[in-house]
Amino acid sequence: MRRVTETTATERAVEWPTILLAGVIYAGWAALIGFHAAIPWPLTVAAGAWLIAWHGSLQHETIHGHPTRSRTINALVGAVPLSLWLPYFIYRDSHVAHHRSPAITDPLHDPESRYVGGDGRGRWRARVQATLIGRLVFGPPLAVMALLGEEARRVRVAPVRVLRDWTPHLLAVAGIVACLEASGFGTLRYILLIVWPGTSLTLLRSFAEHRADIPGPARAATVEHGGLLGLLYLNNHLHTAHHDRPELAWYRLPAHQRRHRNRLEAQSGRPHRSYGEIVRRFALRPHDRLVHPGHDG
Repeated sequence: MRRVTETTATERAVEWPTILLAGVIYAGWAALIGFHAAIPWPLTVAAGAWLIAWHGSLQHETIHGHPTRSRTINALVGAVPLSLWLPYFIYRDSHVAHHRSPAITDPLHDPESRYVGGDGRGRWRARVQATLIGRLVFGPPLAVMALLGEEARRVRVAPVRVLRDWTPHLLAVAGIVACLEASGFGTLRYILLIVWPGTSLTLLRSFAEHRADIPGPARAATVEHGGLLGLLYLNNHLHTAHHDRPELAWYRLPAHQRRHRNRLEAQSGRPHRSYGEIVRRFALRPHDRLVHPGHDG
């Protein structure tokens, strides 16, 4: 498997579409917070949730070696914690490990697996989020709880690394909180009305991305027609293509999907037609089993 941060000779030294995207996201966030008093609340919630999810997609791009060839510059572009709760370097390490996993979806090898292992740890969280409605409503606070639980375990064995990961994050969060309070928006209102629904939008994307019974090595599923959500997720709905070429910039994935459609579909099985199909099928029905098949019994 290719290294996650690998670049190719066809990629530019600076990818201007991603630079422009980052500018739009950060300027949009600043405008929304600065002028929130003049914006109707339903529009504020919708725009804020979009920006949080869009920023998460941007962070994903920076982890994969975009928009420059400098890992430091890419981290500076992506590390601003608009969602407040997830330290960038923890996300980066986890996502790199996910792509390098020898057994994607297996909870013993894949840190982003949603399956329960043989020890049953996390079963109740998995059960609550088994349906799409459960994932969207309860997924954000459960994700925070899971992160804090994992960090509590990690601090006992790697306290220096935990300090390294959390110190810049907390300093940046303090700056964002200061902006929220100075603008009159308020931190609690921001968490409930912007971060929670924005994280839910991100969890919609990841809900059906992987299944242990998909034939390809990445166990990755594709959503054929992303629509407007394809822009929000920066074409990561073409998830089989992304795992096939994780170093490709977001705006190059559709062409790769078209060129290699037959091979990629052989790896992923029948694609989901749209996110609307996922909502219809799994809003109130579990997407998959809870226990990974390799650990069942």
